[in-house]
Amino acid sequence: HPNHWVLLRDLNPLLLLLFQVAVWLYSILAFLPSHFFGTVSQSEGGLGSEQERARRLKAQSVTGNPEGPYRAMGATKRLVSSLHPGVDTLDKVFEYASRRFPDRDCLGTREVIKEEDERQDNGKVFKKVILGQYRWWSYAETHRAAARFGNGLAALGQKAHNNIAIFCETRAEWVIGAQACFMQNFPCECLHTYTTSGLLNVPCPLCFILLEVPRLQHIIVVDDVPTTWPGYPRGISVHNMAAVQELGTKPENVSSDGKRPAPSDIAVIMYTSGSTGIPKGVMISHSNIIAGITGMAERIPNLGENDTYIGYLPLAHVLELSAELVCVAHGCRIGYSSPQTLADQSTKIKRGSKGDTSVLQPTLMAAVPEIMDRIYKNVMSKLEEMSSPQRTLFTLAYNYKLEQLSKGHSTPLCDKLVFKKVRSLLGGKIRVLLSGGAPLSATTQRFMNVCFCCPVGQGYGLTETCGAGTISEMWDYSTGRVGGPLVCSEIKLKDWVEGGYSSTDMPNPRGEILIGGPNVTMGYYKNESKNQDFFVDDNGQRWFCTGDIGEMHPDGCLKIIDRKKDLVKLQAGEYVSLGKVESMLKNCPLIDNICAYANSDETYVIGFVVPNQKNLLLLAEQYCIRGSLEELCNNSAMEEVVLQVITEAALSAQLERFEIPRKIRLSPDPWTPETGLVTDAFKLKRQQLKSKYQDDIERMYGGK
Repeated sequence: HPNHWVLLRDLNPLLLLLFQVAVWLYSILAFLPSHFFGTVSQSEGGLGSEQERARRLKAQSVTGNPEGPYRAMGATKRLVSSLHPGVDTLDKVFEYASRRFPDRDCLGTREVIKEEDERQDNGKVFKKVILGQYRWWSYAETHRAAARFGNGLAALGQKAHNNIAIFCETRAEWVIGAQACFMQNFPCECLHTYTTSGLLNVPCPLCFILLEVPRLQHIIVVDDVPTTWPGYPRGISVHNMAAVQELGTKPENVSSDGKRPAPSDIAVIMYTSGSTGIPKGVMISHSNIIAGITGMAERIPNLGENDTYIGYLPLAHVLELSAELVCVAHGCRIGYSSPQTLADQSTKIKRGSKGDTSVLQPTLMAAVPEIMDRIYKNVMSKLEEMSSPQRTLFTLAYNYKLEQLSKGHSTPLCDKLVFKKVRSLLGGKIRVLLSGGAPLSATTQRFMNVCFCCPVGQGYGLTETCGAGTISEMWDYSTGRVGGPLVCSEIKLKDWVEGGYSSTDMPNPRGEILIGGPNVTMGYYKNESKNQDFFVDDNGQRWFCTGDIGEMHPDGCLKIIDRKKDLVKLQAGEYVSLGKVESMLKNCPLIDNICAYANSDETYVIGFVVPNQKNLLLLAEQYCIRGSLEELCNNSAMEEVVLQVITEAALSAQLERFEIPRKIRLSPDPWTPETGLVTDAFKLKRQQLKSKYQDDIERMYGGK
């Protein structure tokens, strides 16, 4: 566990003695029933210590060769590609759910009671909201609304196989619109709300939002707003969503013999995040998505109609869309939120009122590492403000629970007395957290496991594989790994000679990760030149070459260790993994975000850093450096002080000397999707960051 949990200087001897006695008594009382009556740990299902669980086989090479292919133990004979017999397209998935759970809550939205402007101490004005309870549409009502909307779109002249673009934030209407498209066999183009650069020339005859595309005929606006406004192009009709649904109820527009999709038809055209260049449109068929969500669902224990999922990540991102489709297929309810209203302390929630997690109390949640890192740092900051006895108790409980988890034991007393308040940050009922989109640091994963009293599953997948590849078993508390392959996919490791990775490496085989299976998509939309990363083997199975470097552990779990595009060879011949450097340093309390950069003509790494404002000001005060945040970030003396802290953190994380940034540039402005410097899932856009800091790159490398 990290060193900052060990607060020996703060330990009160009497408190320490009392805690140890209480733990000793509790351990004895908890041990006796299991010893004499054979009861098992509630949270671990009696699966033994962490070491024992790690030795259990999750996947194996079906050929016996170290390069694979590796398959899950439940799919060694045949990959699994469907949830329910005969349910082979997404319209059938929703139809199945609405028949099975007609009265169950399906989609929920909080009512906006009031909006207020709140003036901050620095003079800036922020809009705050007071929200009411969730209002729900049942499965039957949602299915009916989608069917009406689909009929209305057809009545406006939309034809099967013609694309509809969805440009909308994550909300219930997004799902209704998509389900309407699935029913009518209209492929959905999912446009990222922050990353439309390069997408404005996409041809689509019908669109949810005003885009300057030549073939645009109709715009459907979600909210009940005026359908005319100054300056919109002639020849385009604007409709409210409610009006289109009403159109779909007219007898002449209710089609009973509509063009139902085939499993091989395109369901979604989803754009990659654009972290390494211009986003590419990935053509995803109905059968691709169904295979992907089948694999994901198999890794979530007891998934069903008693679960509530909170949706707040972009639905134009494969992680969120897949997670919601998994929930719909199993009768879960989905309550909508946003990063600005998620918790009581979120930026748009008026002080004293409740955030979405407090009201919804979800049991399931997907998150990207950036969100989890923020929660971790927020709690750590609160911990520093506690009294010495409170910090001591928290630290002792944390370390005690870590030890018990490693043995496969639950800690209900600690959970109730110590971690209940932290757990309440996400509503208090979360039972499964799924992390995806980027690697999650071991420190943050351990913290979430302990303090939120639930397993944190790491997943690995790409848009090109429907987000499906691997997910760790919910009982596996090891860190730094992404689990074994899902039952819908298999994994090979391809030698990468230039990077020095081979399937014959010791102690574990390594190489570029190739994912194969029915979840591998159809290729890139109108971009044949980029399709070289897809191939079909002799058995007719599709594969995708991910560009990520993996290491397969003896138990069949995969660890992501590198990425081809993140690997830079320095002038002296050392290879530096930029992603590794960033993930190791992100847990430094002084860093909110960091982008490592290296030029092959140079001998050292540099970095761009968004510092944590509170900790930067404290550090500046400690070194008697004065100024505003912007002035501090432009102060060379402050840069040197921060660099010293970063170097110490890098050494503690056991980075090599040549991997540690030697010079940095501090940025006073956070990197958000709106700035275009990170994706919707908060992954770095390296090319855009390089352009923004080009002058600083030249300065740090001695050019200026």
